[in-house]
Amino acid sequence: MEKDRRREEERYEAVHLLHYICLDSGGRQVGQGMARTLNISEAGVKVETHEPIETRYILFLAIGIKEDIFDIKGKVIYCNRGENSRFESGIEFYEVDFDLYAKLRRFINEFKKNEGKDQ
Repeated sequence: MEKDRRREEERYEAVHLLHYICLDSGGRQVGQGMARTLNISEAGVKVETHEPIETRYILFLAIGIKEDIFDIKGKVIYCNRGENSRFESGIEFYEVDFDLYAKLRRFINEFKKNEGKDQ
């Protein structure tokens, strides 16, 4: 488990693939790509990509976790060069509807219970 001291929510190491679409301030698609999650919380996700994601973009994320796909809207908070010349971006979820938030919370609670066990 990794707890980011700057956040209220605990973040859990979790590697999942996701697809993202970048939108500019006018709502126009300006890019898309694949990423993998590095950690996740109820408030956001940290992802790793081969290309940087600019902080001015809004993202639509499709994250595959187990048999579910979470379609979540997010805002890029930061993007830094990480290990292996890849980029690490922090994405804050927003405009998450109640049902989606409940599914995400169930996944994270299940992850907490199974932490340290083979999954």
